[in-house]
Amino acid sequence: MSSCSYAVADSATMLRRSLRHMRRYPSLTLMVAGLPVVFLLLFVYVFGGTLGTGIGGGTGGRAVYVNYVVPGILLMTVAAAAQGTALSVAMDMTEGIIARFRTMAIARVCVLAGHVLGSMIKTLLGIALVIAVALAIGFRPTTGPLAWLAAIGVLVMITFALTWLSVALGLAAKSVESASNTPMFLLLLPFLGSGFVPTASMPTGLRWFAEYQPFTPFTETLRGLLLGTPAGRDAAVTTAWCAGIAVISYLWARRLYDRDPVRS
Repeated sequence: MSSCSYAVADSATMLRRSLRHMRRYPSLTLMVAGLPVVFLLLFVYVFGGTLGTGIGGGTGGRAVYVNYVVPGILLMTVAAAAQGTALSVAMDMTEGIIARFRTMAIARVCVLAGHVLGSMIKTLLGIALVIAVALAIGFRPTTGPLAWLAAIGVLVMITFALTWLSVALGLAAKSVESASNTPMFLLLLPFLGSGFVPTASMPTGLRWFAEYQPFTPFTETLRGLLLGTPAGRDAAVTTAWCAGIAVISYLWARRLYDRDPVRS
């Protein structure tokens, strides 16, 4: 077997390890979708009437707002999963299992790849649960199957980028406790973008930030694919953001992993 084949086989082994952890602790997977579902119900049933009227004019209301807010909630699901990934990586680094892996004849990248692939599967399961709840309370996409497939592809791309970022944050954390807090900013960014209200309704300074941070093009791309709203160049901007985040995070994670074999 070539070195590439060994790396793939080792990564598959680490993925099975992550999936076994997921099966052993199913509550962690449910927690990924739990917070976004709570926010979805809160915003639709508590704030949806008022916010929907503001977005849709006289014809607005909860029916309009549930369609508007679901793309932002899906991104919140991805961000919520990032927190669990950083925590899992930090636990591995502090419990000594990484030092054990370093003594074994396995590809070094496979440990990180196993975390990334396992987290992506858990995140996509959480996204599926959130979509099911959204459809049950009135979410009605207006585009066809091809647009749905494209939206899923965009979600996979965003999940891949943010998962590598969360792995790097988990490696950079000084403790498990700090690893649980470091990715919290990812949960705030959907609120500071177009996930819950249009950026045009924000004060000037906040609107400038909202329009240039990555979660706004992420949201508008998903909204365009699912609801047929104008996306403009948001799809290209989303792809560029994801590529940049993924590459920088991967290089950062590899550097941290190679430099820090043992944590004090």
